[in-house]
Amino acid sequence: MTVADPPLRKRSVAAWLSNQPYLMLSLMALFWAGNIVLGRYVAGHVPPFALTFGRWAGTALVLAPFAWPYLQRDWPVMRRRLPLLLLLAFTGFAFNNALSYWGLQHTQALNALLIQSSGPLFVALWSLILFGVRLSWMQAIGILVSLLGVLVIILRGDLAALAAIQVNAGDISFAGALFVFGLYSALMPKRPKINPLSLIAFTTGAGAVMLIPLVGWEVSIGETLTFDTLTVLTLVFVVIFPSTLAYLFFNRGIELIGPNRAAPFFHLVPVFGSVMAIVLLGEKPELFHLVGYVLVLAGIFTASRSGSARTPPSRP
Repeated sequence: MTVADPPLRKRSVAAWLSNQPYLMLSLMALFWAGNIVLGRYVAGHVPPFALTFGRWAGTALVLAPFAWPYLQRDWPVMRRRLPLLLLLAFTGFAFNNALSYWGLQHTQALNALLIQSSGPLFVALWSLILFGVRLSWMQAIGILVSLLGVLVIILRGDLAALAAIQVNAGDISFAGALFVFGLYSALMPKRPKINPLSLIAFTTGAGAVMLIPLVGWEVSIGETLTFDTLTVLTLVFVVIFPSTLAYLFFNRGIELIGPNRAAPFFHLVPVFGSVMAIVLLGEKPELFHLVGYVLVLAGIFTASRSGSARTPPSRP
């Protein structure tokens, strides 16, 4: 018996992972939870627009050597669908991330995690407006159940604490980011049939270019990037995990199960965020954590197993 060579084994693992939508979407939520926690941690140290530009420029550069052969092959198709690709770059990478990082400079992580829970509702709204795709009853019930679980976790089992949360400019900005990202999510099934590396390399690179005016404005008011250890480690993390890997997983997950079934996995972001607080910050696990986790997982299972109530017939 011969032992498979390492490259073949790696390809086999990657091929297996690329057909596991629930695992990929769960990892996506884990990486995005880390991004929110880190984004809030470096607020005031790393300017938000510079961080967004560094995130996507770095991702495009990392992917470029791997994506180049596919970009050359896919360019004729991409050129015909260039307006859509640029819209995906704007909504999925440039504008929504600029809004979210700016919002994290002006709000608390608690508020951001709570607002993050509205993500599936924005995806459903855009899917309905653009394509007439409605949530099924089971999807709607699943989203509500998982949202309740999120509230239990974030509010520490005291739903009355919801009334004490104050809305500020950062909250509005973060909500705006999710509204824009909902459009990206709804549009993803309409993307051209090209290699995933071509898609993410082009859209991250285009998104970085779109951010240059905002970075220039940021520098003009005296907010510049300081390349110390914290900044470098932050950029390395955001390029690899919540950017390259998370978006590859998210795009593939949508391709396999659709945006409305993938969106409830957004509710795992605050779940993972609370786990990080327990593990990294030494917070004590409480009963409300368990109740919240069970509700979120039950809601995701319900919503992701059900198709849309109505999908319009495709046009020739």
